[in-house]
Amino acid sequence: MTTQAICKTEATGSDVVAGLLGAGFNGEIHRPGDAQYDVLRQSIVPGFDSRPLVVVEAYSRSDIQAAVRTARQYGLPLAVQATGHGTRVPADGGILLRTSAMTSVLVDPQRKVAKVGPGTRWGAVIDAAGQFGLAPLAGSSRDVGVTGYTLGGGVGWLARKYGFAADSVIRAEVITADGRVVTTSADEHPELFWAIRGGSGNFGIVTSLEFRLYSVPQVHSGIVYFGIDNAAETLKFYRDWSATIPNELSTAILLTRLPDSGTRALAIKVTYAGEAELAEHLLKPLFEVAGPVLAGELKTTPFGESAMGGTPARYLDLVDTLADDLLDELAKLPSATVEIRHWGGAMAHPGPGAGPVGHREATYSLIINEEVPELSAVLRNSGRTFLNFLADPANAKSAYCEADLARLRSVKRAYDPDNFFHLNHNIKP
Repeated sequence: MTTQAICKTEATGSDVVAGLLGAGFNGEIHRPGDAQYDVLRQSIVPGFDSRPLVVVEAYSRSDIQAAVRTARQYGLPLAVQATGHGTRVPADGGILLRTSAMTSVLVDPQRKVAKVGPGTRWGAVIDAAGQFGLAPLAGSSRDVGVTGYTLGGGVGWLARKYGFAADSVIRAEVITADGRVVTTSADEHPELFWAIRGGSGNFGIVTSLEFRLYSVPQVHSGIVYFGIDNAAETLKFYRDWSATIPNELSTAILLTRLPDSGTRALAIKVTYAGEAELAEHLLKPLFEVAGPVLAGELKTTPFGESAMGGTPARYLDLVDTLADDLLDELAKLPSATVEIRHWGGAMAHPGPGAGPVGHREATYSLIINEEVPELSAVLRNSGRTFLNFLADPANAKSAYCEADLARLRSVKRAYDPDNFFHLNHNIKP
């Protein structure tokens, strides 16, 4: 595939508006000074301050094509934003394309498949699928956008049983860097299909996404809080205990604070895709080591009512082992929130042809919500990251193994040789 060369110009806002309208754009256009400009340019990321030349709201596939063609015509950077959760590179002086109005959800209960628009949030899919006793491989929040989460890999609370969200994708419609629309699947544009399932928005703009749903009418889940006194012992027990549990059980252990009092505490997050009695039996040894319950409980609910929350990843590492000295020092931290989450299961064993979701072999993710220089002697950083959690877009290559990164660059050269789609966790051609 070839793309038209990008010719940079000194375009004004008026030029861009004229170009968009001439290209057939029928959505909303907002310029600095307009009432919605400052609202729509915002990311969820604290402190993010993008200053695009225009913010445009797409209502259709043709609107997205018009935005791509106009950006290329004037040599402008183009950023794509639905919910803003993954927006970490500013579109200063360029076009910020909002897809948040394109929120269609279609569920086929016989095939156990959902098809969504690019602005759809997980809550809408959870609700639509739940009517049929089905669940998507959603993350910790109903407000997160489906497309960005999935293209970045997507690790949710059913991942140990069913894999990453990217592994559930079966088809996508993509607008490429030259404005073409292609449908990609295992049989159509297979290299592009491989790349988008973990390679994020580097290869085009996804305008519809189809993915599998799973028969999970209910889960036994919740967050249970314990005292901090046995933290080191509990962390070590968790490390050994987690190696023995079935894939239906997903857990994380946290050093955090009680929601109401702010008292330092240890918490255990649980999602079990099965019967409550077996979940309680599996968890009993861990809970006994942790000590008396201070707050929280596990409940059996529909999947959509399970709310697990997340921890901001100021520090992130994917590790295979948890050394005693590391766990001892983590337990001593006076204020930082630490989350150790158990990976493995289906995440590590995808089917043939799975996409480039990075570092599947990791056993745990370790997240800390603030800088902790006192841990420098025991944090043996592996250099591995996960795209959905990666705060620094310049470090995108750390989310992939060397072989996958080389293949991703090859696909980039084929579909976006000019690196038109670069305001992202960028993979260079």
